[in-house]
Amino acid sequence: MSRQWVDIAKLVFKGERFRDHALDLTAIVEMGQFQKLVAETAKALWRKANPDRDRLPGHFQERTRLYVRRIEEGSAAVPLEACIEEEPQRELFQEEPTGAIELNEAVRLSLRVFGAASMDRTLPRDFPEELLPEYARFGESLEENEAIEVIGPGEPPTPVTRVSRKRLATLVLLSKPVEEPREGPVDITGEVLEADIRQRRFQVWRDENTCIKVEFTPAQEDVVTHALRDHETVRLRVIGRGQLSSTGELKGIKAVEDLQIRPTAEMTYDASAPAIEAVLQKLASEVPDEEWERLPTDLIDNLDHYLYGTP
Repeated sequence: MSRQWVDIAKLVFKGERFRDHALDLTAIVEMGQFQKLVAETAKALWRKANPDRDRLPGHFQERTRLYVRRIEEGSAAVPLEACIEEEPQRELFQEEPTGAIELNEAVRLSLRVFGAASMDRTLPRDFPEELLPEYARFGESLEENEAIEVIGPGEPPTPVTRVSRKRLATLVLLSKPVEEPREGPVDITGEVLEADIRQRRFQVWRDENTCIKVEFTPAQEDVVTHALRDHETVRLRVIGRGQLSSTGELKGIKAVEDLQIRPTAEMTYDASAPAIEAVLQKLASEVPDEEWERLPTDLIDNLDHYLYGTP
């Protein structure tokens, strides 16, 4: 088995902080992040080139590991190398990519990504967008007037700066799917502290930190203004349909079916009332065993599907 060191890339840290080719610990973190994004890029490229194979080749992680053996001058230049161990194939026609092929392809793609970000251009089409967060993290420790130049073998330096990082971070936000709200029944009670009669909207506060916006009809205006005027002594119960997030959080109420004024005196705490856990336990005990057995085994994992019919 032969072993050799192969140059893969070079990170050049530019700025006053890195003079005398010295690196502080934050720079070491950046090297670790570069290792991670290159390794993940290599995996993504291999999977794209081998869609019929489920598992990565043996020792793939070791082959995509980068090493630092020296620091050169020029602010602080850090050559990154791979340790390549060539093994004879154990089986005839065994497909086991060797050498630094995966790393070189990943570094070349990373240079194109960082170059597009620095020039404010569209990212390469073959870039796996799920890796955007990893690329956006590279260079987090950079201060003003600092940069990290990424150099591949035979490639010109590609700078990573705070400006180019912000562009990648913006793309991360834009790539996140927009959450589609769904509708569901709503029955809440709270204090009305603000109402817009012209826009026919009001806010009901369920507690000190939770405010829900509600739309009402002209016929419900008197009830809303009553709840607003006497907000210190009454609470408003809102029954209708609202917009819910994927986690069930109430975002707003669009259709109000009923509004009820409730004096705060009716909402005083009753110490003699049983705990909610006891109530639920009693209700559960009254359900026959055969009914429990009819519940789907994946009810918790797919609750939205069984309640609302979502996929």
